[in-house]
Amino acid sequence: MMQAASVAVNIWTRQWIRQNPVRFTGIILHLLLRTLFGIFWLAAGINKITKGWLDTDILKEIYLDRLTEMPPDSFAVFYLQEFAIPLYKLVAWVVSFGELYAAIGLLLGLTTRWAAGMSFFILFNLAIGGYYDASLIPFFILNIIFLCWPSGQWLGFDRPLSKRYPNARWFR
Repeated sequence: MMQAASVAVNIWTRQWIRQNPVRFTGIILHLLLRTLFGIFWLAAGINKITKGWLDTDILKEIYLDRLTEMPPDSFAVFYLQEFAIPLYKLVAWVVSFGELYAAIGLLLGLTTRWAAGMSFFILFNLAIGGYYDASLIPFFILNIIFLCWPSGQWLGFDRPLSKRYPNARWFR
């Protein structure tokens, strides 16, 4: 972990870029994807708040409608009936603010890995709630990449905060 942080400090020098052009290109691509994914979560969170997810029954109606589309013996039906529908208000708050947290974390490089973890959690719950299809696979792959690589150390607030608070796991 320390090696990644020390490498991250030096990646923006001309010498490092000249010595590692392929790796630097990968880092730039990673940062671009992190930014786009952050914008995606920001739009999703804002949409849910403006559509009234926090103070209406919209999510419950979505879940009830989804129940009619799935086989009754599926795990997704069990998950929706036993967890998501009874707790739809809490789920709406967790999803809405989880998406905003993921967006802010990914966009600013602030608690980046934790933000990616929240993003993964939301996607996983979406998938087990019956909304899984092949289009989610790239999102899961991106989350795994964001969890594994210290992009907040490359560009973001994680680098200065990890120097200031070296024992804090939030900024690694």
